[in-house]
This record gives sequence, structure tokens and C-alpha cells, in this order.
Amino acid sequence: MGSIKRSLANNITTGGAFDATDLSGTIPSTNVADASLTNLTTFGPALGDTIESVASDPSPATEGQFWYNSTSGVLKGLVQLKAWSAGGNLNTARGGLTGAGTQTAGLGFGGYNNPIPIPKGMNNTEEYSGYTWANGGNLNTARGVSGSAGTQTAALGFGGSTGPGAPNKSNATESYNGTSWTSLPGNMNTARSIAGVGTQTAALGFGGFTSTPQSATELWNGSTWTSVNSLNTARAQIGGAGISTAALGFSGYTPPTMTTATESWDGTSWTTVNSMNTARNALGSSGIQTSALASGGAPSFSPAVVVATTTEEWDGVSWTTSVNLGTARYFLGGAGTRSAGVVFGGASAPGAGQSATEEFDSSINTPLSGAWASGGNMGTARHGLSGAGTQTVGLAFGGQVGPTAQTATEEYDGSVWTAGGALNTARSNLAGSGTQTAALGFGGFPQRTQSESYNGTSWTNTPSLNTGRARLAGAGTQTAAVGFGGDSGGPGSPVNSTATEKFNGTSWTSSGNLNTGRDSLGGCGTQTAALAFGGNPLITSTELFNGTSWTANPTGLNTGRSEITGAGTQTAAVGFGGRSPSVTGATELWDGTSWTSAPPMATARALLAGAGTQTAGLGAGGYTTTSVANTEEWSGPQTTATASTLTTS
Repeated sequence: MGSIKRSLANNITTGGAFDATDLSGTIPSTNVADASLTNLTTFGPALGDTIESVASDPSPATEGQFWYNSTSGVLKGLVQLKAWSAGGNLNTARGGLTGAGTQTAGLGFGGYNNPIPIPKGMNNTEEYSGYTWANGGNLNTARGVSGSAGTQTAALGFGGSTGPGAPNKSNATESYNGTSWTSLPGNMNTARSIAGVGTQTAALGFGGFTSTPQSATELWNGSTWTSVNSLNTARAQIGGAGISTAALGFSGYTPPTMTTATESWDGTSWTTVNSMNTARNALGSSGIQTSALASGGAPSFSPAVVVATTTEEWDGVSWTTSVNLGTARYFLGGAGTRSAGVVFGGASAPGAGQSATEEFDSSINTPLSGAWASGGNMGTARHGLSGAGTQTVGLAFGGQVGPTAQTATEEYDGSVWTAGGALNTARSNLAGSGTQTAALGFGGFPQRTQSESYNGTSWTNTPSLNTGRARLAGAGTQTAAVGFGGDSGGPGSPVNSTATEKFNGTSWTSSGNLNTGRDSLGGCGTQTAALAFGGNPLITSTELFNGTSWTANPTGLNTGRSEITGAGTQTAAVGFGGRSPSVTGATELWDGTSWTSAPPMATARALLAGAGTQTAGLGAGGYTTTSVANTEEWSGPQTTATASTLTTS
């Protein structure tokens, strides 16, 4: 379900002629095994007119290549997986900012404050790690819709608008060294909002707006700007990609309409090439002259601003419509490449600044790192709840709204939450295990021992824990569960517990203690192979349980945090959310040995419910500055070579 919601645009390329004589059996039907593989197109003779029968999969395979594996009896084809996924939010929401660098080392600077229609330039600079944004040194000249070139540690910013109207256009040029901006003596010849490409010492600025759309092009040699041949089509808010000797300019505003015009720069002059599919302006752009990405923008200003999610890819010859952005916006920043792009900030109609970051990944031979997608909201917003089951057959129960403990239980079908039977004892900060139709809930605030089992309809009291505690973690099934850690001291005198107890369906039995006492920790796995991670106070420690004792792993979480949750097994887990010390959407993947950072949740939060697996996780509810009902579904990491199998008889 998550892969469909993330709209992975997977293209399977099939033979121009299908020759069944090459196959060892007949194929009465071809059923796509992965529901996210949506588009069937054709390839030419270059990849062959027949499907070859082989004993083992070719390595490396080529995108669009099809073959029949006679050993497994399966027809296969290699696809390209494409997806937008949520990145970490900007610290300062804004539109009209400019981007530089890469998807994992990006730079966003300048922009406009709210409201966007009557802008005032900003000097804020932020640096992106691929997961989170950190504040950098401020611009000397506050402005938006400026040109940019270079990298996160060697950038160039030029031109732009310091405020509304022609008198507020800038020709200032500044360089960034990864820490601070320096004003340079070489001003642009024409003050304007502008597009830019290139490096810190060899940049190209083109198009833009003074009091009218501009066609002027200027070349930067590291110290001065020189006017060179102009664009064929003058336009404002143009997109750009490439370097100073090989650039691409596309889209923009040519009053009273948007344009699809695309032009290619060879270092001397501009040549008109194939147009975009959707006319728009103020979009995010990434890439080079022969391989670019264009996303979002405004396709219309009349009768009101309309913002888009549209994404197009340029292959050096033509534009192809690709996967839509998750958040519609214009005046957004962009950086990176066609296959690893990133966009951030922007404005939504009628002008509210955005902080959202989205990353575009397109992969054939390497895994995608995974992504979070929005699911259906819960019926009751709450935090301190527990979860069980899977991403498409999930369960959430207990929690609190304000100071009031809840009995509410909700069941998830992959899209919608529906009310289930209420807990017998209202409580928050409890632990859970099992499935949607066979779950166990135990412990909770204040330091409860109560345990209850769920049969898919109602809860039944079961034997109590030996040690009452709240904010503990759980793993396993309804009849083979394990509970560990927690706070056993109570309000005013908290005690970070090391206690571990196992449930056999009839009674709880004390087992080997955790090495590090903690509460508000994450847990997953089974009764005989459990995983414990994080906890209060902002612990990174990870421990593994073998059914008898805990072993501390030498490598802990990358981000120490409490109020974290997770899903998966002892050797393949995902941990997400929490507090470190502010609420966070940070996500990490566990491979049995170490944790790796992954794309964060769209909504940073703590004390949420978790369920599912490392490749199909579920996060629901939680606390931001108040209780929330948001649900997010985690998909991935995605493997591409096996996602394209077609079944045969």
C-alpha cells in the first residue's frame, strides 16, 4: 500500500516482438508481482526483438531488459524505481529561496517572508545533510529569487529582489565558504531576479525580472560579470540547470501567460529545443544540461495563483512527465541531480511559506533508501499509545489526550482507521505485542501491572506484570511476549528500570535484566530475539535479547533520544520519532549490527505507536506540541532488481 501511495513511477520496457519459442513454457497471463509497477512501454530492436531464456539472471542487467529465468521458471525485467520522499523540514518556512549543492549536501539561502505576494527579502541560510537542516551564516544582502551556483561549501549568490517592485532589484554578488558569506566587488550589469548555474568561479546568470521579463545573459569568471548573448525568449522566474558552458533554461513567465519554452546554452549562444509538457513558472530545478529535473511551480496566475505538484525529467532531447511532488508549491528551491534531486521551501496559494523538503530518487541498480507517506488519520488524536500488527492490518490502543488516559482502540486496514473494542483499563504509555486480532497490551501510567488481550473484537484481562511500570517497551506475540525497561518509580520519583518479563499466555515470569536501565525506549522483535534501543535520558544504547539475557551492542543509535518507537525484527528494524531533546521525525534503519540514518517522518513527533516491519512500517498518533492523529507509512529500503518479476505458468 505504501509503495502505491508514494507513486513510484516504474517503467517496464517490453519487447517489440514477443517470441514464445525462446521460453520453456507458455505464458497464458503476465501478472505484475509488485502492484507499484504501473507503466508498460516498448523498447526497440536495440534490446532485442525476442526474450532470451537464461539459467541465471544477467549481471549487470540493463533497464528495460527482459529475460526468462529457466531455473526459477520466472519471466523478469529490470525496472527503474522513482519516488519523492519527505526530507527534514527547513528551520525557517519561506518562499523564493535559492538552492545549490547536492541532495546530501545542499544549501538554501534567502527567500521571502510571509505573505509572499508582498515580499521582503530574507538573509537566512541553511545547510542540508540529506536528513536535517542546520542554520548557516546569513547573507549580507537580504533577498529572494536570486541566482545561485556552486556547492554547499563553495557557493555563489547573485542578483535577486530585496522587496517588491523594480526599485528593489539587486545586482550584488556574494560567495559562501561553508560558514559565512562575503560580498564581492563584481556586481551584475543588470539588477534583477534571475536564474543561475555553474560554480563559484564560473557561473552563468540568465533571464529574470526587473519591471519586465528579461532575456539578458551574464557570465561570471570569478571576479567580474560580462554580458553575453541573450535568451531567445525573455522571461521571469525561469528554471535552470547545468554549468557556465553547457546550460539549460526552461519554463518561466511571459506576461500574460506561462511558457514551456526550453533553451540550451553552448557557452556562446542559446538554441531553442523541445518544450516542456506543462507551462509554469517559479519551479524547482536540478541537474545538468542533458539530464535535468523540474518540479512544482505555478501554471496559472488567473483568476488566482494555482500551484502544482508536476514533475518533468529532461533527457537531453525531450521532457517526460514523472512522479508528482507530495506538496504543491511554487517559488521553491532546488538542488542535486536528475536522479538524486531535492526541493525545499516555496509557497502555497495564496502565499503561505513552506518548510517541507522532498527528495527525488531514481534508481535501477541500487536500493532506494525508503520513504514515509501519509496514511489515514486516526479517529482520536492522542499520544502515549501503543501499537501492534502490520502496516495494512494494524492496531492502536490506549494513550492520552491532554491529561486524560484513553481506552480507545482503533484498527487500520492500510487506508482507514475504524473503532475497535475499548480497553478495560484506561491508560497511556503502555506496551504492546501481537497482531490486530491477537494483541496484548500491558503496563502503563501510572506504573500499572494490568495486562489485557485482544481478540479482534474485545479486550480481556489477563494475569498482571510482576513489576508495575510505565513507558516500557514490548515485543513478540499475544502468547509469547516480552516486556522490558520502563519507569517503575512513579511521579516525582522516577526509576529507570532494567526489569524484563516474559509472558507465556498464562503468566509473567522475570527474566534477565537490561544492561542499561531506561524508560521511553523503543522495542521490537520476538520473545526470544528482541531489540531494545534508545530511551530516557536521550540514550543511544542498543541491546539484543536471546530469550534469557541481554547483550549490549557496541554500536548505538546515531541520534540519542527518548519516547522513540520502532518496528521489525532483531536483525532488520526501523526506529523513528522521539525526543532529542525536541520532538523529531528522525528515522534509522538497523541491520543487526549498526544503525543507518534514513529519510525522516514528515511530522516530527514523540510518544507515537509503531507497528509493521523494516520495509513496511506504521507510525500513528503521537505528540508535537499537542496530541496528533497523523498516520505515516514507511516503505523501503526498495530493491530494484527483484521488483520487476512477472509470473509465468
